[in-house]
Amino acid sequence: MTDWRSGAVPVPNEPRHPEVVLSARDLTKTYGEGEVVVYALRGANVDFYAGELVVLLGPSGSGKSTLLNILGGLDVPTSGTVIYRGRELTAADERELTRYRREHVGFVFQFYNLIPSLTALENVELVTEIAEDPMDPSAALQVVGLGDRQHHFPAQLSGGEQQRVAIARAIAKRPQILLCDEPTGALDFETGVLVLEALERVNRELGTTTAVITHNVAIARMADRVIRFSAGRVVAVERNAERARPRDLAW
Repeated sequence: MTDWRSGAVPVPNEPRHPEVVLSARDLTKTYGEGEVVVYALRGANVDFYAGELVVLLGPSGSGKSTLLNILGGLDVPTSGTVIYRGRELTAADERELTRYRREHVGFVFQFYNLIPSLTALENVELVTEIAEDPMDPSAALQVVGLGDRQHHFPAQLSGGEQQRVAIARAIAKRPQILLCDEPTGALDFETGVLVLEALERVNRELGTTTAVITHNVAIARMADRVIRFSAGRVVAVERNAERARPRDLAW
């Protein structure tokens, strides 16, 4: 079985981030065939560097979620390659992809997908039971500011609190990469800021490479880099001179 822990890819001309954790080259994803082929991705190229927070920005339908699903091992491209720490995910079999998802990637989606009959702590514990080197579930909830809510059920929590439980669940297995798809999409501004603060803290304190997909332009200011998408292509990559605090954002 492939050892995903070994191997690193050097990155020229990127002194602030000397290691590429996850890389995609010439990714194409199509649906249908013949005259009804639809392109979700058209030759996309991206790199995620160790310890950075990157925002993938673009309108709905621009290919951001398709890219995330491929990078996270949830889907496969029609063509192109994905490299994780020097190993080609696009050459992996399903058993290897399952191991990759289980041990190295955390997912946060727009909807929280918590189990209603379990407390916040128990929802996080589910992940730690299958992880190789998990965090203490209570510690994961402390990171996202919910140490005093761990024995509450999802119905007793606000939408923002439920999303933060989902973040705690994602980070409890100590992933190298945290992939977040519209994590504030279903939340109001104040609640969304709390969620972004939790993600920023995970990135800063745990050093987790964090990618946030959004169509909200304001969120781009909190990133190290911004990758802009349009019609399935990367159309621009920008680096912020400094990262804004989530509390200083406005939309």
